Amino acid sequence: MKGTIEADETYVGGKSRRVGQQGGFENKTPVVSLVQRNGNIRSFVVPTVSASTLRQTLLENINPSSDLMTDELPTYRKIGKNFDSHQTVKHRHYEYVRGDVYTNTVEGFFSLLKRGINGVYHHVSKEHLHRYLAEFDFRYNHRKVEDHDRAISAIAGFTGKRLTYKDSLGQTHG
Repeated sequence: MKGTIEADETYVGGKSRRVGQQGGFENKTPVVSLVQRNGNIRSFVVPTVSASTLRQTLLENINPSSDLMTDELPTYRKIGKNFDSHQTVKHRHYEYVRGDVYTNTVEGFFSLLKRGINGVYHHVSKEHLHRYLAEFDFRYNHRKVEDHDRAISAIAGFTGKRLTYKDSLGQTHG
């Protein structure tokens, strides 16, 4: 990915055991998404939201000549030095936009993702979350395409593949 890239993380699934409290991520799966402004998105299930996992995800997927936009999560500070520029918005100070500095695009994607999971699928297991992310990434990346062309693109993705549920679980045919 190249250009202006927004990066953010969210947590998907599981109900918090902390009734009425902020946080409660212990039953949730961390997801990192990268969106190129006016372009495509890529989402990843990560084991933890840590400096090492964020660093690996960003460096493997973003061109160093890009401009990185994030929130004020401290782990992004050091990672941001690997790119042409790194700008942050300070949500804790109620700052969401400062000129071209914002993460609203990726946060809007998270809204669509969570609404889709809660409203359509109701529950997504950690084991299959990467598949749901791929579906939502595909939908987002083809949002400006006519239905016919989107269907052709989806079908083209099946070329040369035959996958059964057993295969997806690492089991073979008997």
